[in-house]
Amino acid sequence: MNEIRDILPIPVRRNPPVAAAMGIHEQQAPFTPIAPLRAPEGAPNVVVVLIDDMGFGASSAFGGPCEMPTAERLSEEGLRYNRFHVTALCSPTRQSLMTGRNHHSVGMGVTTEMSTSAPGYTGFRPASAATIAQTLSMNGYSTGAFGKWHQTPPREVSPSGPFDRWPVGEGFDKFYGFMGAEMNHWYPQLFDGTTPIEPSRQPEDGYHLSEDLVDQAINWVQTQKTLTPEKPFFSYIAFGATHGPFHVAPEWKDKYRGRFDCGWDAQREATLTRQKELGIVPESAELSPWADVVPHWDEIGDTGHRVAAAFMETYAGFAEHTDTQVGRFVDALDELGELDNTLFIYILGDNGASGEGGIEGTMREHLVGHGFKDSTETMSKELDALGDASTYAIYPVGWALAMNTPYQWTKQVASHFGGTRDGMIMRWGNGIQQGGGVRNQYHHVIDIAPTIFEAAGIPHPVTVNGVTQQPIEGTSMVYTFNAPDAEDRRRTQYFEMCGNRSIYHEGWTAVTRHGIPWEMVPEGLPSFADDQWELYDTRSDWSQAHNLAHKHPEKLRELQQLFLIEASKYNVFPLDDRVTERENPEVAGRIDLLGARTSITYRAGMGRFTEETTLNVKNRSHSVTARVDVPAGDAEGVLIAQGGRFGGWSLYVTDGHLSYAHNCYGRDLYIVRSDERLAPGTQELALEFQYDGGGIGKGAEIRLSADGKIVGKGRVEQTTSYYFSFDETLNVGVDRGTPVSSDYLPIDNAFTGTVHTVRIDLQDDGHDQHLTAADRQRIALAHQ
Repeated sequence: MNEIRDILPIPVRRNPPVAAAMGIHEQQAPFTPIAPLRAPEGAPNVVVVLIDDMGFGASSAFGGPCEMPTAERLSEEGLRYNRFHVTALCSPTRQSLMTGRNHHSVGMGVTTEMSTSAPGYTGFRPASAATIAQTLSMNGYSTGAFGKWHQTPPREVSPSGPFDRWPVGEGFDKFYGFMGAEMNHWYPQLFDGTTPIEPSRQPEDGYHLSEDLVDQAINWVQTQKTLTPEKPFFSYIAFGATHGPFHVAPEWKDKYRGRFDCGWDAQREATLTRQKELGIVPESAELSPWADVVPHWDEIGDTGHRVAAAFMETYAGFAEHTDTQVGRFVDALDELGELDNTLFIYILGDNGASGEGGIEGTMREHLVGHGFKDSTETMSKELDALGDASTYAIYPVGWALAMNTPYQWTKQVASHFGGTRDGMIMRWGNGIQQGGGVRNQYHHVIDIAPTIFEAAGIPHPVTVNGVTQQPIEGTSMVYTFNAPDAEDRRRTQYFEMCGNRSIYHEGWTAVTRHGIPWEMVPEGLPSFADDQWELYDTRSDWSQAHNLAHKHPEKLRELQQLFLIEASKYNVFPLDDRVTERENPEVAGRIDLLGARTSITYRAGMGRFTEETTLNVKNRSHSVTARVDVPAGDAEGVLIAQGGRFGGWSLYVTDGHLSYAHNCYGRDLYIVRSDERLAPGTQELALEFQYDGGGIGKGAEIRLSADGKIVGKGRVEQTTSYYFSFDETLNVGVDRGTPVSSDYLPIDNAFTGTVHTVRIDLQDDGHDQHLTAADRQRIALAHQ
């Protein structure tokens, strides 16, 4: 009798009743032990590896300049898909991947940090859209997730939870990784399950996050196969690489020294040639038009060439290092004898290559995120440091365009293939009869879940934990495995991200780009009704190189109408083009953890609080009061700190002096100190931060006091406008991760005395009072 597998958990089958004797010694009829939950017979292991921010034309497996031998090996033993699509941004792609539904259908129309209260943008996965992990776990699989998650509402990433939208609440038995958008690869702040941890080693000991993630994944798989060899596993490995910051040891970037001196225009030509040789694109494919707001290589000068080439060398080394870690995992599966029994899905990008480094590139990502440019001249003096812990780099947008060869535009731009088309490889020794092929069928990331279910012999669940499931919107790709010429089964697919939108239908695409992705604080955006639409026939124009809107206006109108139908069906409206502004809960219209509270008191040992799980001290006056025991002798160490080397603030003691540091975007570090050393004993040490007003990101007067007596004064000329950091947190008694101030070391910076409490109090001059007319206009435009 077969189990009912479309109702999860699988209903328990009752054994025939057995008459029970008074005592066990008189029991004659045997009882039947409860059997373990079994996966369907022949169900394979499943591995999904997801690379972050990698464009279609980056990897050597898809004709690019970044050597990725593991991707090449898997494609030679499996299949490459050259018309595979994602959503153009990370959280939406991951939610679609995990659920098999379009991103707006499951509330993830944008990243978790930019969520709003609109139905398609809440950031809350509905219980009616169970994850792959939930479905496989309830069908007898072991499940483990390693690396980047970025699907939990920010206000729930705290010790208070709830934890049902963390990986361990969404079907994974094991989680080791990080919860947000990006992570420092040298000094990561991680979770094991829901427990905050930091690595036991530092960079000088040979630590790197990508290596750590694969070590953890290998250990987990080996343990599963040792204890329960008959039980299949699902392993999800989502690297922080190759998202910024580009962090990699010197030997990896040095390997590429000089390879990119030819520039991004020449690299596009070389990549397209190689793609044609590999059969990744047809011979008729052309390079799509260059974005006219981006300079060509011969327009940026010698210093620009030197800086840009160094960025690309670092990125290529970062990519190869990541792929090498994937290779270690593949080798471990091979050693266990499990490789051929594993459906291995290698997705080379959750969106197109990132243009968020801006025209020049940046050593300090948060500069560009706040609307500033990094200085090419300054960066040219720092190139030897690229990749190390003192940098937080992203390459210039010219390289992003080249890494998306042959397509237009970049990450965020859901209108064009440069934002949505990525390389994808599948290997399944027991299911794919002949490896080395290329599959041309049109597919989308929502198709991964139904592919896994069909390969495992598991039906789409009808109910999960008593909740009726909304239909899976993806289409299984299994039909392509052994039928290279099979007709497409996905005929229509919409795309939308930050107002950039498109519709695909039977080879035609109608697209409209609304914004420029590296302009993170946009001004003067057009109304959505005024966006200009383009039309492409991708049956003959592979790369969207020839706009046919004027030749076929009736076809364009037909597809525009189809977009309205699909967008209405999947909760896309209202369109929202705000980017950095939405990272502020007040502006975005969502609830953060602390709500309207204006005071909070922390105690020693508390920490790992993200920006949305502590008070927002930006753009307003506030005070910080620490009750501490100052030891005899010169006290040292951190009382409280938020953020790190690339943005944040810290109240600390150095050489006995009370000090305050405000680190603005990793570029400007302002430090105010007490005039004299602190006396030993129990006392209240306080910071008064008097904000100038008159706009956001303005200056402030700083006063430091000990037991009410002013001991130091100073000024911060520029403060942080929108966010301190995506990867670093607020901590009491220590500064975890990278240090806000160069006055103390990373990690080893705990206060040498005793911290009893630290209280933060906000004044009544919230940021709304400081918005200028230009600020208000920008926000008003964003709502249209």
